[in-house]
Parts: sequence; structure tokens; C-alpha cells
Amino acid sequence: MKQEQQPTPISSAPAPSRQRSAESITDLIRDLATDLSSLLGKEVELAKSEVRESVSEVQTAVGAIATGTALATAGLVILLMSAVYGLSNVMDPWLAALIAGAAALLVGYLMVHSAKKKLSANTIVPERTMESAKKDKETLERATQ
Repeated sequence: MKQEQQPTPISSAPAPSRQRSAESITDLIRDLATDLSSLLGKEVELAKSEVRESVSEVQTAVGAIATGTALATAGLVILLMSAVYGLSNVMDPWLAALIAGAAALLVGYLMVHSAKKKLSANTIVPERTMESAKKDKETLERATQ
């Protein structure tokens, strides 16, 4: 016996493939938002890590400068005294002290100026994070075009 095929009723519901693709697009958008959030979080963590590393380097440099300055000051006082005593054999003691003091000020100024360059704001900038964020932005722009 043969069975007759019944015609399939027409329904107003979308076909399963259309519904699945709509869900897939929704899932993709949700996944994209989650991934972007995760990426942003990782970028922030990388920036924090770089800043911590830079701050640590600056702290080490400041400590070295302070210790070096203390030792150099003690040695400089003794050297300046000996320079004044030596120069006072050929000139008046006040002039010998003036020359030694001026030389010490010049050397000190040059040292401080050099140290300030090393401690500029550019040494704390998280370069790798900025470069990575720039690449991420370019990738997102290409993907959304």
C-alpha cells in the first residue's frame, strides 16, 4: 500500500536556516563584544605592567643618584679643600676658594642636568602597549569596513 503524501502546511515561522543564521549573527556580535572587552582588559594590564616596570627603573635610578650624590659630596668637599690649600700657595686664599667653588658648581650643574634628562616623562610612557593598541585599532577598522 502506498501512502499519499500530505502537502506541508505553510507556516509563518522562518525557516530553520534563517533562524540559525540570525542566532549565529547575534552570537558573533556577542562574542565580538566579549573579545573586545577581554582585549581591552589585557591592554590595560599590559600598560600597568609597563608603567610598573618603568617606575621601578626610575626608583632604582633615583636611589643610585642619591647614594652617588652623598658619596660625591663628601669626596668633593675634601678635594675642594685641597684645591683651595694648593691654590692659596700661589694666590690669595679667597680667590683660591672662589675658583674651586665655581668649578664645583659647574660640574654639579652638568651632573644634575644630565640626570634630569634621564628622568623625563618619556621614560615612563608604555611604548609597547601604545603600539599594540594602535595595531588593534587598525585591525578593528579594517574588520568593520
